Amino acid sequence: MSHQSFKPVTTRPREIENLSFEMIKDELGDHPFTAEQFPIVQRVIHASADFDLGRSLIFHPQAVEAGIRAIQSGNTIVADVQMVQVGISKPRIAKFGGDVRVYISDPDVVEEAKRLGTTRAIISMRKAVKEAEGGIFAIGNAPTALLELIRLVREGVAKPGLIVGVPVGFVSAAESKEELSKCEVPFITNRGRKGGSPTAVAIVNALSLLAEKAGQNGSSTFRTP
Repeated sequence: MSHQSFKPVTTRPREIENLSFEMIKDELGDHPFTAEQFPIVQRVIHASADFDLGRSLIFHPQAVEAGIRAIQSGNTIVADVQMVQVGISKPRIAKFGGDVRVYISDPDVVEEAKRLGTTRAIISMRKAVKEAEGGIFAIGNAPTALLELIRLVREGVAKPGLIVGVPVGFVSAAESKEELSKCEVPFITNRGRKGGSPTAVAIVNALSLLAEKAGQNGSSTFRTP
């Protein structure tokens, strides 16, 4: 019996990505997303191969514009965990003068969490909001971080430019995202238990690509043809 080895359609990275995005567009079919939201949905599906996750995304009406503005203004991006920080494309963020920070392992955060008997994720948000006003908060892992950030927003303590809240899990994950969807601050979230660090990374990287594209066009916001 002869065996024929599989040959990829292409081995060129850019062509692979473009072909993947075309396949996603064709397979997704009709959808409710706007032209400015769709590139973000595409990149989430591309990162997860999960169309249901893509379809579950929810956007505040000003979310994409707010995210682009935050990046172009050089505002800080706060990640809830190191995995999110590592995945975000730092060169594109740095191009606008911004950086990506994570506070969950800071010694003072660890010590305060122990003292209060609470999660480091909660304490990290309390620290982050003091240093990242107008920035993007990207939460893909810790529902307690998202719930604490929402509380701080409602109390007027936190003033983020955009909240990307897509924690994955069974305890409080879906509920925290439901609470975020009720907020007036710009947000990108999704329904249900799915999400995770790769989803948060995909959303922020999609926003930075849109910010870069808008900058190349001499615009402060993304506009479709």
